[in-house]
Amino acid sequence: MNQWTLTSSEQDSLLAFLRDLVRTPSLPGQEEAVATRVLEEMHRLGYDEVGRDEAGNVWGEIGSIEGPVLMLNSHLDTVEVAEPDAWTADPWGAEVRNGRLYGVGASDMKAGLAATVYGAALLAKQQATQKTPLAGRVLVACVGLEESAEGTCTRVLLKTRRLPNWVVIAEPSNLQVVRAQRGHLEMRLTVKGRSAHSSTPELGENAIYAASRVIFGLEILAEQLNVDPFLGPGVLAVTDIQSCAVSRNAVPDRCDLIIDRRLTLGETESLALAEVQRVIAREGINAEVHVIEEEITTYTGKVYPVRKCSPPWALDEHHPLVVAMVQAARDVGLRPTITKWHFATEGAYTAGVAQIPTIGFGPGYPELAHTCNEYVELAQVYAAASVYAALGARLLKANSPNPAKKTE
Repeated sequence: MNQWTLTSSEQDSLLAFLRDLVRTPSLPGQEEAVATRVLEEMHRLGYDEVGRDEAGNVWGEIGSIEGPVLMLNSHLDTVEVAEPDAWTADPWGAEVRNGRLYGVGASDMKAGLAATVYGAALLAKQQATQKTPLAGRVLVACVGLEESAEGTCTRVLLKTRRLPNWVVIAEPSNLQVVRAQRGHLEMRLTVKGRSAHSSTPELGENAIYAASRVIFGLEILAEQLNVDPFLGPGVLAVTDIQSCAVSRNAVPDRCDLIIDRRLTLGETESLALAEVQRVIAREGINAEVHVIEEEITTYTGKVYPVRKCSPPWALDEHHPLVVAMVQAARDVGLRPTITKWHFATEGAYTAGVAQIPTIGFGPGYPELAHTCNEYVELAQVYAAASVYAALGARLLKANSPNPAKKTE
């Protein structure tokens, strides 16, 4: 046992809190009840400051109001229940079996959320016991709407809080240290045809037929995307098709495709759009493509514009934050590897836009996100809380040099 090990009583409290979170549905835009539960727990644990912003994001802080800031970031929302009939446990029951807690969002990412809340509290307890105040502050940020608009609510939250020097995203990583993430781009491709009665299709231009040629070209393009030595290849997938015709007896004059594009390092929005435009031009089709822009509404009623584009990001493996994270994990007996995420997180804003040094580290297996019978191993949840506390102690140690320059 080391100084960062949770006591059995603390583990029991963390588990009870996590079960409450999983039992509380929190689809995007419907996170109020779970946000309130997080606020209650932060108050109970004795955070120095606790609050909720206009978007419904919850935050809690411990430590000195001076000095650098470490943000532990997680999201409140989950996806819908995947394959309801295939679950062998109640998706909302937070059932514990053989050291695993089952339920929607157990891994993605209420386990990480609970661990950050308890990790900061553990750090505060240890600093009080040792009478060594922190030379900085820990900001525990629990944001909404990540599943539908990653990065948006973190951007809103940071308008009212001090900009952090470092960010840890607590998404599931199997307790490995994540130093890179693909970008995410959603495009709408609209193919235009000409309407005609289906008994004389030669008088029209079938938008579905034209779209099929574009899809074939996109399938070929998907095999030719850039490859980064660490982050891997870019990815392209057509994820939705909708056609428009005046009736079922008419040739459709419009067909819309949704393209989900994952950007690897070296790829940009303009590059991704140009690649698709070249496919359209090669096929000689009347079509246009653009990045999707829409509005999202929080449970507080606030409406924010969202452009569905976020860049890829990566930290060098020798960056001080990566090194500190690995050392903190070792402080509690773990031996993490350095890896990457293929999916998007709130790091889309903190690293991709704000350029704040960002890494990922959280309990749970990434491959269980959005699946039926989702679960998290409780031993990982307890270990994650310990690591967050150890990391805070390393980064915010009094009289130590600042290992990462603050980005304004």
